[in-house]
Amino acid sequence: MKSLNLTRKQKKELTRILVALVAFLTVIIVDKIVNLASVTNSKVGWLLPFFLYFAIYLVIGYDVLFKAIRNISHGQVLDENFLMGVATIGAFALGIYTGISGKDVEGFDEACAVLLFYQVGEFFQGYATGKSRKSISSLMDIRPDYANVMRGETVEQVAPEEVAVGDIIVINAGEKVPLDGVIVKGSTTLDTKALTGESLPREVGVEEEVISGCVNMTSQIHVRVTKVFYDSTVSKILELVENASSRKSKAENFITKFAKYYTPIVVCTALLLAIIPGIVTRDWYSWVYRALSFLVVSCPCALVVSIPLSFFAGIGCASRHGILVKGSNYLELLNKANTFVFDKTGTLTMGNFAVTAISPEENKDEVLRLASIAEQGSSHPIARSIIACYGKDLTDDYAHTNVAGQGIIATKRDDVIYCGNEKLMIENNIPYIPQDGIGTVVYVAHGDKFVGSLLISDEIKPEAKSVISKLNAMNCNTVMLTGDNEAIAKSVAKELELTSYKSSLLPQNKVENVEKMLADKKKGDVLCFVGDGINDAPVLMRSDIGIAMGGVGSDAAIEASDVVLMQDDLRGIATAKRIAKKTMAVVMENIVISLAVKALIMILSALGITGMWLAVIGDVGVAIVAILNAMRVNRKKSKY
Repeated sequence: MKSLNLTRKQKKELTRILVALVAFLTVIIVDKIVNLASVTNSKVGWLLPFFLYFAIYLVIGYDVLFKAIRNISHGQVLDENFLMGVATIGAFALGIYTGISGKDVEGFDEACAVLLFYQVGEFFQGYATGKSRKSISSLMDIRPDYANVMRGETVEQVAPEEVAVGDIIVINAGEKVPLDGVIVKGSTTLDTKALTGESLPREVGVEEEVISGCVNMTSQIHVRVTKVFYDSTVSKILELVENASSRKSKAENFITKFAKYYTPIVVCTALLLAIIPGIVTRDWYSWVYRALSFLVVSCPCALVVSIPLSFFAGIGCASRHGILVKGSNYLELLNKANTFVFDKTGTLTMGNFAVTAISPEENKDEVLRLASIAEQGSSHPIARSIIACYGKDLTDDYAHTNVAGQGIIATKRDDVIYCGNEKLMIENNIPYIPQDGIGTVVYVAHGDKFVGSLLISDEIKPEAKSVISKLNAMNCNTVMLTGDNEAIAKSVAKELELTSYKSSLLPQNKVENVEKMLADKKKGDVLCFVGDGINDAPVLMRSDIGIAMGGVGSDAAIEASDVVLMQDDLRGIATAKRIAKKTMAVVMENIVISLAVKALIMILSALGITGMWLAVIGDVGVAIVAILNAMRVNRKKSKY
């Protein structure tokens, strides 16, 4: 039992099943050998097997009978508990009838077998659900219990909900990060596995952001809180997980409606099967027995249990890979998705600038040094990228003049450095060599002499090309919508081999383009939009499926989306689609297998070709097969 990682309740249930199974096998073996009904050699000899089997029946089935009675009192009559109760009590009634009439006693063993194997199926269902839930519950474990807040010189332990923005909290080694914030003192290693599924720890130091739900692994840090608890990452993730089960797929809704009509139909059919032929033939025993067998095999639990369980396993598997799916309906849609529309900056690209080319190449260090001196006082992303590329100590005795729309002039007595666009060169009569390239060109001159130029570009994410390639291989259309100019958009689209692109778009233009694609798509097509910025929220909401890059994505984008990639890794899109495809394949397998096997055995039972034993196997056996099939989706060894 330990190797199965069972809960206390599951261990108790398994013990009950094993005790009942041993007792049942003992009684049925003895009964078949010596015929317990004939031991006392009297007309009431059937009472001995009755009491022995009924004792086992109560041990294994008391909760089923209790649920049936309770549900009837609440107006929920026709469920699997009712069907099991009617079928098994009816089997006992037939056994009593055969005993009183002096026939060979039949029905007691079958009644016990029905409930025994039904409980085995229920145990498998609970175990499978628990196993899938663990992948999701690992996210629920990220909920912080407390926060250590600095109050003057002392540290006070309070509920995370009581901490305000701007407060300084102390996070010791081994504690969960309770709120989002910025480190103001110390450095440490964070375990982000529960949030992102990424096993590698993350090193962080002063001025770096930390998000709630991570675990501080090595050292104490002081963090300035930037979001209250209800706006924090951990709070939003918990809300997504808790609400995921409320959004059901079409397959689940179909099964719910199917069971609503199916159960009354089979109950009425069983009644007619017992009454009409019974009146005609006067052989009430045979036809009631057939009707009870029909009831047992008709129980819809294989479908009702395995279909939601398959989706639950799919959502659990996705969460294990750092992908939050907000409902099984989105998993179903993701399987059909054939158009993927991407935002560019922060989604296909890193969203940060980098020096991608320096001209002339032989004068690289001097161009970088002079540009870094000029840009060192600026906080502009382009300036930061130049200084980061140089990576050496700089002199700070230059005076800096910012020329609007042109660049920066750095002066130190007679030493002058010009760093900016072509307008700055022209304005100061400096002959320069024009540079072509996709991105922003920064020209550098020392005195009145042109030194060289730098090309600053937004870096394409390393995994972007392989992800687009995989989606193209799945016959999906890949489209990029961006606010960047035509040259940059064309270059990125060409490098990534996108199906198409649109450039120079404002946020409202993105919505218009998505609206047009939605209007033009064929029936059955599904459009996904992938984005991360706050300006992507309207498009994420309008598309069939909105996929947000969760780690660096804006709160608005995450809330507006249907799927969240916690690792900010585009490979999660292909992974999520493969998980969705596997989930839907398992769902369809379970529907076909369950209906086909049950229909066959129901016909055989109605014709009297098979008895209640095969009905039990048909019901519970199919349920167990369907449950085990559903568990395949969330196997740790499965590669997605």
